[in-house]
Amino acid sequence: MTPDEEEEARHWRHPGLPGVDLLRARYVSKTFIRHTHENFVIAAVTRGVDEFHVRDSIERAGPGSLALINPDTPHTGRAGVPEGWTYSAVYPAAELVAAVAAETISIRGTAGFAVPVAHDPHAVRLVTEVLRAVDERNTLAADTLLRITVARLLRSHGTALIASTPRGAGARNAARARDILEERMAAPPSLERLAAELGTGPFALLRAFRTAYGMPPHSWLTDARVRRARHLLDEGVTPAVAAVTVGFTDQPHLNRHFTRVVGVPPGAYQRERKNVQDRFGGAA
Repeated sequence: MTPDEEEEARHWRHPGLPGVDLLRARYVSKTFIRHTHENFVIAAVTRGVDEFHVRDSIERAGPGSLALINPDTPHTGRAGVPEGWTYSAVYPAAELVAAVAAETISIRGTAGFAVPVAHDPHAVRLVTEVLRAVDERNTLAADTLLRITVARLLRSHGTALIASTPRGAGARNAARARDILEERMAAPPSLERLAAELGTGPFALLRAFRTAYGMPPHSWLTDARVRRARHLLDEGVTPAVAAVTVGFTDQPHLNRHFTRVVGVPPGAYQRERKNVQDRFGGAA
């Protein structure tokens, strides 16, 4: 059996936890490219080691630890040991985290996590119990345990997130470049043309974009395309149509990048959404 055959992953949602993505996975050779999430990431490692690059450092989360990623924070992911890693993860929306913070802690401003890795075996068990409650269709337990988990982690590792406001010509050009790439996602300009349109040089724009968003424009664009493809798949658009709509060459091109960001292929991602809709008669 090859390492890929040993891997398994399920990425889904439950109607009782609106806006919360769920993941249960075992990865061996899987490599996640630098990407971001719209939601928070709370990933509870039960076996092996999850190694990821975030905030200019390499972090390692082993058994009994959680990887904690704030929204729109660039990071990677890979196995930190030959046997890979197994984890359960919840991706609560920013609105849910803000609501929990407002009730339980006294952080002023937007609450988030101050550390990328927290060793907390009890919180790891709580996350696995959230997914177990979802499996058992116990919405009350799943929602309760999720909120208890978020509150616990905010109390021990919470902080006020600093809003990044573009300052200076370079930062303003980076923000304008991001907007242009978002608008012309299916047919983006070259770096040279993008820089010329903004009245700057290619390398000056590249440096400013890296500083502002933690990745070069082409990597940011791939991440943005996958993010938009997810929304299209949620709406029922087929993977093949979603691929060309966001600017990928074809469905295999989407498959390759989608899997290295989301953790599952787009077809499997969409099937889980549809299964939830069929089972519960509502939106996933």
